[in-house]
Amino acid sequence: MPDSMTGRADRSGGVETGGASGREPVPPYCEDAREPRPESSRLGQLRLLIALDAVLVEGSVGKAADRMGLSIAAMSRLLGQVRELYGDPLFVRAGRRLVPTPRAEALRQRVRALAAEADALLAGDVENADAADAEAIKSWSRRSIVEAPPLAMRPAFLFDDQPSPEELARSLARIADEANPCARLAKYLAVIGRKAGNSRPLSMSEAEDAFGIILDGAADPMQVSAFLRLIYYRGETAPELAGMALAARSRIEGASSATNADLDWPAYLSPKSLRAPWFLLAACLVAKAGHRVAVHGANGAGSNGGKLELAAEALGVPVCLSVGDALAALKDRRVVFLPLAGFAPQLSRLLGLYPLFEARSSINSVVHLLNPLGARASVLGAHQPAYRSLHRDAAKLLDCSDLSVIGSRRDVAELIPYRPVTVHRLRNGETFDIQTSALRRPPTLPRDGLTSLEYWRGIWLGDVQAPWAEHVVVATAALALQTLAPNGDYEFWRHKAEDLWRNRFGGRKAVIRPFSLGRNA
Repeated sequence: MPDSMTGRADRSGGVETGGASGREPVPPYCEDAREPRPESSRLGQLRLLIALDAVLVEGSVGKAADRMGLSIAAMSRLLGQVRELYGDPLFVRAGRRLVPTPRAEALRQRVRALAAEADALLAGDVENADAADAEAIKSWSRRSIVEAPPLAMRPAFLFDDQPSPEELARSLARIADEANPCARLAKYLAVIGRKAGNSRPLSMSEAEDAFGIILDGAADPMQVSAFLRLIYYRGETAPELAGMALAARSRIEGASSATNADLDWPAYLSPKSLRAPWFLLAACLVAKAGHRVAVHGANGAGSNGGKLELAAEALGVPVCLSVGDALAALKDRRVVFLPLAGFAPQLSRLLGLYPLFEARSSINSVVHLLNPLGARASVLGAHQPAYRSLHRDAAKLLDCSDLSVIGSRRDVAELIPYRPVTVHRLRNGETFDIQTSALRRPPTLPRDGLTSLEYWRGIWLGDVQAPWAEHVVVATAALALQTLAPNGDYEFWRHKAEDLWRNRFGGRKAVIRPFSLGRNA
């Protein structure tokens, strides 16, 4: 940003003009202040917008301060004023970077255009180059003698005559929405893949279109890889995740917007996880309370890939390979498990790309937002702190009514009650957080030669006593019940879950009934 636009703060709080020696400094925006403060003048508000653009471009307060020629403290105060102006935090910290909120993303394009236009005006570049560009393209138009092969490696930019961001934007605009899918996806890759300061996240509709092209199998494999890595490396935004989830939902056979379940419970586990699926016992407990629970997920590939299916069968929970089968099974059992590979095979294949990257991708986030049976409420678990509020923001864009997101060692809602847990809630479109209290952990009893599966199943049947595991199941069920309820605090629902656990078989001996579709078991 030119100094003539942003200014550079001197030690006295004034702004250097960059003119000849002896010139009086321009007075600060506010008297008796070391740094500018918000004011009612349009000039002061313009400065706040330029500051917001700098943080959006750089992704760092320190780098934004360098860009504007200010101290970090001054830049932080400007950012605070912008937050106050819009009544929104605008950025949340994720590690060493700042992740824009949905509100900031909505402002990004407009403030970037404002800053770019200001730069152009100050540089004297006020001519419209569209006509000149068109004439230049026409005069040099000739088909190449040898077409570059699809996988050819060519430099994206030349060191000389490098296109400006404005020129690149105009070229991308020439790709019409009705262009072939690969060309449309290429446009989106160019939007998210440019260098820092010239790229931007996709809007919700753009993300839906881009991911839809991938799910339809119309993208080049190179484009699929680039899309997944670029979005994940930069950091997904709520509109991007929501758009990708919409694209995935629309391609699930049998899925509809109708409410066919009460609670959606995604469970996407690492194949390296050795923990038993205690959350599945909690889901069965919630079903015994009369709620329809749809658990869907995957456990990776390899020898441990069918862990969730095995656990479901051990409890008599129907394993359904389609939405239609799940709807039929819910009428009898009130809890079902849908393997991802059954109802969304293309997503399952994309999730299976992990070994090629040795890293997660945006698919790991999208699958949590699928809600294949259109449940009115959801419980999610997110291992990474930044994704907890991100999932909630994306769910809000998807018109989710009731949602709870917790921090978990695995990407599934399983509440460990032996430490305080922050629950990120969404109720009737309103966001808020609640805190659960910690319980004292009872001692872990020996398994007496039982396998992990036998031990886990024995606790549900009442053949094995393990208070520490029972607390996990009860706490997780309480979280789900509170999410479904219109009112009541967490402690109230924990006591309800304890009663459900004690009376889960009504005083009768537990019997696991097998289930098969097409008959009443």
